[in-house]
Amino acid sequence: MSTIGIFGANGRMGRALITVAKEQQLKLTAATVRSSSAFIGVDAGELAGVGRLGLPLSATGSDSINQADIWVDFTMPEAMLAHLELAVAAKKAMVIGVTGLTDAQYQQVQQASAHIPIVWAPNMSVGVNLLLHLVQTAAKVMGQTADIEIIEAHHRFKKDAPSGTAMAIGASIAKALERDLSKVAVYSREGITGERQQQTIGFATVRGGDIIGDHTALFADLGERLEITHKASSRNTFAQGALRAALWLQNKQPGLYSMQQVLGLADLS
Repeated sequence: MSTIGIFGANGRMGRALITVAKEQQLKLTAATVRSSSAFIGVDAGELAGVGRLGLPLSATGSDSINQADIWVDFTMPEAMLAHLELAVAAKKAMVIGVTGLTDAQYQQVQQASAHIPIVWAPNMSVGVNLLLHLVQTAAKVMGQTADIEIIEAHHRFKKDAPSGTAMAIGASIAKALERDLSKVAVYSREGITGERQQQTIGFATVRGGDIIGDHTALFADLGERLEITHKASSRNTFAQGALRAALWLQNKQPGLYSMQQVLGLADLS
């Protein structure tokens, strides 16, 4: 079994990854934080609240990158790209769950995948990736007459909107309907907007409290509506998916892979 490392191990997702790695008895051999972090030297298990693991947190850098075969990253775009550069130089595989990437940043991920195997996904949960297929079916059946809205809710600390998952849902629906999402997406409404244009795909964003992640695809027609909803109640759901992706990456050739491929859903589109 390949060894696994975690970038940003002190974050909310980092701690969830440590917890799940212990539960699944995976070979977690590295957990890193910024070089200026006060957490350097703290035991990863104690930080995550799962008991001592004998794995002290270390500073992210060219030395620590060689402590694991496959790295998991749920940090921020700028930090992730710095981590990606280290991984490419050391020929280490990566699982990336970072959202809010610009087109240029995503292109950097694509370029890196020519050198190392990478799984990138806006959402690592099994349920959400199944939802991406369900909304395509709904769109093909109802999309020519129904109004389509995507509603997402997250905690107050989330920095990007709409969420990467909401955008992925919109992209799946647009693909099924052969529409260009960049031309039909509506991200806000205010004032006298006029009647809704049926071809559009609307997005609504909620931020508050400690909501981990709720997503609903609404297909509203005259006389009936269909709602397909996924609600996450624990970050461990995303951690489980990410670590499943890490194990799947073992012995893979360089390339950019999706959670659809990890879960065997790619051929169902």
